[in-house]
Amino acid sequence: MSESLRPVKIFRPAAVTALVAGLLAGTVAPGAAAADSRTAAPNAAAGQDRPELQKAIQAFVDAGFAGVQVRVNDERGEWVGSAGVRRLGSPAKPPTNGLFRLGSSTKPFTATLVLQLVAEGRIKLDAPVADYLPQDRLDRRITARMLLQHTSGVYNYTGELDPDGTFVPGLIAPGRDLVEKRLRSYRQEDLVRFAFSKPARFEPGTGWGYSNTNYTLAQLLIEKVTGRSYAEEMRRRILRPLGLKHTVPPSTRTGIPGPHARGYYRYEDAGQWKVVDVTRQNPTYLGAAGGMISTSEDLHRFFSALNSGKLLPAKLLTEMRRPHPKSGALGYGLGVSVQDLGPNCGTVLHHNGNALAGYASIMYSTPDGKKTLTGSITMGDAAIEPSQAYVKPHEKLLKEVFCGGQGAS
Repeated sequence: MSESLRPVKIFRPAAVTALVAGLLAGTVAPGAAAADSRTAAPNAAAGQDRPELQKAIQAFVDAGFAGVQVRVNDERGEWVGSAGVRRLGSPAKPPTNGLFRLGSSTKPFTATLVLQLVAEGRIKLDAPVADYLPQDRLDRRITARMLLQHTSGVYNYTGELDPDGTFVPGLIAPGRDLVEKRLRSYRQEDLVRFAFSKPARFEPGTGWGYSNTNYTLAQLLIEKVTGRSYAEEMRRRILRPLGLKHTVPPSTRTGIPGPHARGYYRYEDAGQWKVVDVTRQNPTYLGAAGGMISTSEDLHRFFSALNSGKLLPAKLLTEMRRPHPKSGALGYGLGVSVQDLGPNCGTVLHHNGNALAGYASIMYSTPDGKKTLTGSITMGDAAIEPSQAYVKPHEKLLKEVFCGGQGAS
């Protein structure tokens, strides 16, 4: 195994829970759509009978989630499936190629874009970001590498955990505050300004701490160096070359432009539990850290291309896949995590994520890009703690896809 793939073991409850918590894009915390040709499974997928995969995704619904759509590409071809409902109160399943909010699965896109600029010599990976991006209170010790691997120490504007594990809200707090603010537009500079108003978590380069502010700074860095918007540069460098026609960079548009399942948010307000449809959200709050919209097919194309070496030079792909030793169970490199799934399973690269509320995404690939698992999970009205309910079905699905079902329970 190459040095670039020094994975850590998972399939331990604590590790998987850490994975879920660590990759939340927003604060800690499905609907009828006109059918079109993208809602039907491709012929190759429709012809496959893989009941074990359908059973694995049904486990998410049985655990209390509203809906799930999954795509598997492997040596047997392509399989797509869905379970649950598109929206509460309707029996229709989520569209198998519906659009969904990526949350932190946006980060590998952003990291790839930054590393392409590194490959062109326009950014130096280990030079001070302040050389390119003059910002008040931006520590000159912070480099582009530190932003991508979460070792800068900058405060997370979406919220932080105190040493005792208590969650301290960021600009948007869980509950009614989230419901009321989810449609507001935010300037990336204002998000950074808020983060810089808080004490740094640690000295740059001395620790590891997941912070969406890192990727907000990466967005500003991209825009400063290229002279183009993040969305324009993303389309020019990644989306158009790969034919990702249904992937939408962050904008002020609050709706999802195509067939989709609806996402819900359950919260307590004044002693009463409420459930709100939060399908509409303003992506500017998460931006390059988690504001993209895509489909399982587009995620497969992107992550397969990335891991097969089509988007980055081999040297930078190796850098991307080198986990920082202090990232623990996440095995975090530069925008991706490296995990060893154990005997008979092998190593996978991934980055999952949650939107501000209502949606979660999954994105996995083998190191050669030949086997991928991509999809989306939507929250409903069940009285569950999502990060806990997710653990067992997530483990079961990974084992079915990457371990041939061995050890699945």
